[in-house]
Amino acid sequence: MKLAIVGKGGVGKTTLAAALARRLAALARPVIAVDADPDGNLASALGVPVEALPQPIAHMRELVLERTGARDDGAGLIFKLNPQVDDLPERFAVDTGGVRLLVLGTVELGGKGCMCPEGAVLKALMQHLLLWVPDDVILDMEAGLEHLGRASARGVDAMIVVVEPGMRSVQTAQRIRKLAGDIGIPRTLVVANKLSTPHEREVLRRALGDQSLLGELPLDAELARADLDARPVELDDSPFAQAVCRIAAALEEQLEAQRSRR
Repeated sequence: MKLAIVGKGGVGKTTLAAALARRLAALARPVIAVDADPDGNLASALGVPVEALPQPIAHMRELVLERTGARDDGAGLIFKLNPQVDDLPERFAVDTGGVRLLVLGTVELGGKGCMCPEGAVLKALMQHLLLWVPDDVILDMEAGLEHLGRASARGVDAMIVVVEPGMRSVQTAQRIRKLAGDIGIPRTLVVANKLSTPHEREVLRRALGDQSLLGELPLDAELARADLDARPVELDDSPFAQAVCRIAAALEEQLEAQRSRR
């Protein structure tokens, strides 16, 4: 499955991306987790130590110049728009608990954003991961809506929008749903995070209307402590871990039903 995790800043999309990657890896599925957030901390959520952090692809200037044929002397900006990237996941992903992590870096991706050698490499790499790599791929996208304007997540099976109790994240989810449809993403699903009371659950359900609610995650004090202590997201026997397992199972069921209808 190819998934993009999106939502308003601070709603917990990186936590969900890390937890889903861990769950799929625990099921012996090959998983690539991609940090596509310029302010990304997916490595920390997955427990990658600082000394083992992968270098962001966009910062590999020599590699970018070699693959695109660009020059670094300012003498014109002519470069390949479809550079070779099929070897990059194997060369630069870092394995952590059965999950392979790739960090893209901060350059905007193709489309309406940055047209530059780094952007060409990142766009080609995203397309390769989504269209040609057989592994499960989970994209932890940047907060907000800019990536949809650039269509950088086109090719995913589903876009999972994380919301929290509060109307601002619901409004972002509604805009994401519309923009995802505009660029041909077939399915947007919602995960409600940080729920602590039945009232919050009911208010969110009403506000989401006919949007498809994939699952719910409880407010978890241990997750907050782990983040404070820079510890990774762990899947144990907690209510949070059980909820992640239910979300992964529901996701597989929905995507299988979607495939059978094609």
